[in-house]
Amino acid sequence: MIADAGRMPEFTPRQNEVLEQALRLLVEGGDKALTTSGLARAANCSKESLYKWFGDRDGLLAAMIAHQASKVRTAERGKERLTAESLRDHLELFARDLLEVLSGDVSLALNRLAIGQSSRDGSKLGKLLVEHGRRQIDRRAMALIDAGKRAGLLRFDDADAAYHTLYGLIVSDLHVRMLLGEPGLKDNARQAERAVTAFLSLHGARQESGEALRFSSGR
Repeated sequence: MIADAGRMPEFTPRQNEVLEQALRLLVEGGDKALTTSGLARAANCSKESLYKWFGDRDGLLAAMIAHQASKVRTAERGKERLTAESLRDHLELFARDLLEVLSGDVSLALNRLAIGQSSRDGSKLGKLLVEHGRRQIDRRAMALIDAGKRAGLLRFDDADAAYHTLYGLIVSDLHVRMLLGEPGLKDNARQAERAVTAFLSLHGARQESGEALRFSSGR
């Protein structure tokens, strides 16, 4: 069973619609376009509703980042018992989603904006991206690999180190290159499959005979 450690905040469908509009405004117009009045008009809601749902500007930014991070899926809590095949499926889903989100216009805009504001006094966007974006994704993915270890499918001494190996295999230097203007991958699924195969080669559990468990990538 996979724990629900590090669950993402849950928004209503209407709140998700508003957050999508907020992200669109940010991508199209930058930081200055993201005002309470502008968002209320774009999302066809009242400013009072925005304050009620998200609080101040920092609260809105945190919600936007959490909403974006929620698009990177991991296995949900349930009664499913992990197998070698289902673990591979969950890891590849995570890897594909991570690549899709990182290469999207929204994430690139958020990261570029945070980098541009990093030298400003009082700028909180970078910290919000780490706490409500990267760390939330990390926690849920680490819960998955911890579940894989408990199921006897993965072996590692340090879950954090194992997870960052997985992350590095998936992302490599792709995100930095995309932030500098290079296009994303043409085949995220293939990159995800290769990364997970490499990760399982490093951390796949072994049977008593000493042979690695088979994590077939065949479909």
